[in-house]
Amino acid sequence: MFPNSNYPATGRRIRLVRTAAASTLLMLLVLLSTQLSQAQSYTVIHNFAGQDGAYPFTGLTIDSTGRLYGTTFAGGNNRYGTVFSLAGSTLTTLYNFADGTDGAGPIARVTFGPDGALYGSTSAGGAGTCLAANGYRGCGTVYKLSPPRGPQPGLPAWNATILFRFNETNGAYPQGQLTFDSSGNILGTAVNGGSWGWGLIYELSPSNGGWSQNILYQARNDGDGQYPWGGITLDRSGNLYGVFTGGGPSGWGAVYKLERSGSGWEESTLHGFSFHGDDGAAPQSGLVMDNSGNLYGATVHMSNGGGTAYELNPSGGGWNYDFVYGFSGGIDLGPYDNLVMDAAGNLYGTTFADGRYGYGNVFKLTRTSGGWSYQSLHDFTGGSDGGSPMCQLVFDASGNIYGTASAGGQYHYGVIFKITP
Repeated sequence: MFPNSNYPATGRRIRLVRTAAASTLLMLLVLLSTQLSQAQSYTVIHNFAGQDGAYPFTGLTIDSTGRLYGTTFAGGNNRYGTVFSLAGSTLTTLYNFADGTDGAGPIARVTFGPDGALYGSTSAGGAGTCLAANGYRGCGTVYKLSPPRGPQPGLPAWNATILFRFNETNGAYPQGQLTFDSSGNILGTAVNGGSWGWGLIYELSPSNGGWSQNILYQARNDGDGQYPWGGITLDRSGNLYGVFTGGGPSGWGAVYKLERSGSGWEESTLHGFSFHGDDGAAPQSGLVMDNSGNLYGATVHMSNGGGTAYELNPSGGGWNYDFVYGFSGGIDLGPYDNLVMDAAGNLYGTTFADGRYGYGNVFKLTRTSGGWSYQSLHDFTGGSDGGSPMCQLVFDASGNIYGTASAGGQYHYGVIFKITP
């Protein structure tokens, strides 16, 4: 899927799913009409070329002016990834990772902190003896990027501060968007490391001019789960919610809740995935919570398809699991990042390799009286429009949708796209 290059080829090679030939002229006209409709609403607004970044694995963050911010896993001046901004069609690199103590291979969305700075994590670099399959060394970092002071044309590189370096004992391979609580602490997940090696949920707190880590919970793989993924969701009471991509009561991942208990935190399982029927497996996307306290998420596996979208409703001291939708495309090819909900309660997301051509798609799920209806907003071809999206989507004030595709595009290093309703 990727050409020969000096950048890590980390994507999966996906088979092209060929559509059956239309048997009648009417069917052909319908297909052409659908493709034209998608082409009119879908626009590539940036093609990554390597020097400006390569393989954007995560979604974008938008500020009040409509400027977009994001990361690439590789590429940039040092080939270890970048943080960028995009205004209109102009991309500016805010920071180039150097694979030293600062980090390498960011695969988490950036977040605006209370101070207006950007915060994020890298999957590698920093400290520790971790060695990723792609050759990146180090166990990962948490970083802060502060905007330059005063009006400066061209939005030059921002100032970087490394808040924390993982060393495997205190976590490894941080992944998922960081979350700030009401006290200004940072909450996040590390997929590996910790006392048992199954990952942990952590908190970073300002301390004496720096930041100190507090480990809130370590996965034990004793029925609780393995590999916390996708970051943390907070409710109004300060309880934390997230997913384990493995383990759990049935061994296929779980949704968990952490609530304060004395001076620590108590973990409980809200749902254990079974990989049977309409119950999926291996959730890697985090959770979104609506105003009623219901949780929504996705899995990358399903016993007869490419993952699921699901809903969890609090009821009588427990939680009810409701199946929302089952994706096609095959095992390991469903949504990899968080769903997003609009003001009307519709859900949006991306699949890695569902869609008409087998290179993923952007979808919308609308609640109906009988359940949920599915609509594909764009089917990626793996060509100039991009392919294999692994991102959470974001909306601007006009309802336009923005995201990234990790592959394809003019230079085969991925794209940033816009979908206009």
